[in-house]
Amino acid sequence: EPSSPSSLPILDRDWQLSSSCGSSQDKAYLIYRVSFLPCSLQISPNPVSSHLLSLSSHLTANRETAFVHAISSAGVMYTLTRNCSLGDFDNCGCDDSRNGQLGGQGWLWGGCSDNVGFGEAISKQFVDALETGQDARAAMNLHNNEAGRKAVKGTMKRTCKCHGVSGSCTTQTCWLQLPEFREVGTYLKERYHKALKVDLLQGAGNSAASRGAIAETFSSISKKELVHLEDSPDYCLENKTLGLLGTEGRECLKRGKALSKWEKRSCRRLCGDCGLAVEERRAEMVSSCNCKFHWCCAVRCEQCRKRVTKYFCVRKEKRERSGGGGASRKLKRKL
Repeated sequence: EPSSPSSLPILDRDWQLSSSCGSSQDKAYLIYRVSFLPCSLQISPNPVSSHLLSLSSHLTANRETAFVHAISSAGVMYTLTRNCSLGDFDNCGCDDSRNGQLGGQGWLWGGCSDNVGFGEAISKQFVDALETGQDARAAMNLHNNEAGRKAVKGTMKRTCKCHGVSGSCTTQTCWLQLPEFREVGTYLKERYHKALKVDLLQGAGNSAASRGAIAETFSSISKKELVHLEDSPDYCLENKTLGLLGTEGRECLKRGKALSKWEKRSCRRLCGDCGLAVEERRAEMVSSCNCKFHWCCAVRCEQCRKRVTKYFCVRKEKRERSGGGGASRKLKRKL
């Protein structure tokens, strides 16, 4: 996976914070793919995702835009909460507000809970400030921002430590911890598939009556749900107006020891779900290898050849005309 940025600057209207990522496992970087979009949606829980949110204003108000807002808002909150608990900020630390209180049968609140309240408050102030409109689109974006924050809170995990004679665990001290960010993404992906479409009158916008109707409509929907105003386009088909490339001609993954479960379903998603066939193509790749430095001053390499098999989405009639066989080609790639 790609690594997340080493520095996560957070710029607020009145103050500025900065922090650094810790070890690789703390770099909660999510590669998240929604259905068979034209490209991978790569999102890090990084407050710089405000740039992504600003770009979303140019997208249609469909469920993919809803997801972008939710996951970006969640990412901002997640990073703030994690870095606060790590002591990276002078003005916050662990959430110990409930320490000593009875949490349930046989356990008490204690330890160092991740300060989700801090992350939520600053995330809301920072992300929601990007929405300046008062129309249905702005209400949709704000609703999905909140759904992202709810996702972080809803996936937090209780961690406990036993206390008692000889490990008897008579009582437990428990605290709340953030999950891996991938779990937040998985949670929001489920919400994405169940996103609600809100039907409003065409042109509803800036009048007081319209704003009241919009506010009433969105207030009746659970804050945990993702909402959208428009239907999504067919990502299988090329649409130059929307900048969609379609899936015909796309390379997919089919075999390989290191492939994840998602990657193993690549051809089915990109090709099969779009009514396309999978064409196997064998090729010879030529690349530089066994490079050596010679004094002075040159690098000399050998040319290595490797047979590879690749898979592409093609129209079924095209595959039938070609006989379904894999054509051999030679590809040169400089390294």
